Amino acid sequence: MTDASDYDTVLTRALDAWADGIRKHEPELVASYFTEDAIFQGFDRTHVVGRAGVTAYYDKQPVGLDPQFTVLETRELSADTLLAYVDVDFAVPAGEVIPVHLTVVLGRFEDSWLIRHYHVSKIGA
Repeated sequence: MTDASDYDTVLTRALDAWADGIRKHEPELVASYFTEDAIFQGFDRTHVVGRAGVTAYYDKQPVGLDPQFTVLETRELSADTLLAYVDVDFAVPAGEVIPVHLTVVLGRFEDSWLIRHYHVSKIGA
């Protein structure tokens, strides 16, 4: 991959799927967009490794959570690895919006791009 628009397409497709799974409150579906050994740091104090931890994390999120994202930066780390820096607004059903910065690393596995690393930080925290 050499074109920045290709990066944006890959990242947007992957993050659209991730966000859609969250909106539907389908934790197993969300976890399926991560690798089996993904490193995941959400809002919890500790990180988790793997899909089971990702599933557990999203299972405890409120039904109706709605992430809206904007990809700010992308970098090709290798032909099969992309890095992205993303702004995400997580709207909770009560109306509060939690703005965050998200860093993700995606890897290509056959015809799929999966999240290998996920780290979120609250803006202003």
